[in-house]
Amino acid sequence: MDKKVLVIEDDPGTLRFVEYTLEQEGYQVLSVTNGLEGLKKAQDECPDLIILDIMLPGLDGYEVCRRLRQIPETAILPILIMSAKARQEDKDVGLKKGADDYLAKPVAPAEMLAKVETLLTSTAQIICATSEQ
Repeated sequence: MDKKVLVIEDDPGTLRFVEYTLEQEGYQVLSVTNGLEGLKKAQDECPDLIILDIMLPGLDGYEVCRRLRQIPETAILPILIMSAKARQEDKDVGLKKGADDYLAKPVAPAEMLAKVETLLTSTAQIICATSEQ
């Protein structure tokens, strides 16, 4: 599969769950536990997708998402927010800040994998269409 996924998550249990689930499907997983590290890792590693928590130490996920969209190298990366903040208002803010999709925790492995695959597929089509122009 060779797709690289950056996971920005500070909860150790959730991080292990996401890493294990993705690795079982053949994804290369990079992980960091705070927003500033996430921004740096996204620029340094050029992942194919980012899974982002909202409640992070330092910069929260909303701010990380907003900043990722402002950096040319990361502006088109698909971002999946996965957060315990499950109210509709939280989802609306995440999408306004630039997330491509939003999952409320707890998440079933199959649901997360389906969202990841959908985002990777749609982004690959956008990148291919852009490079053909």
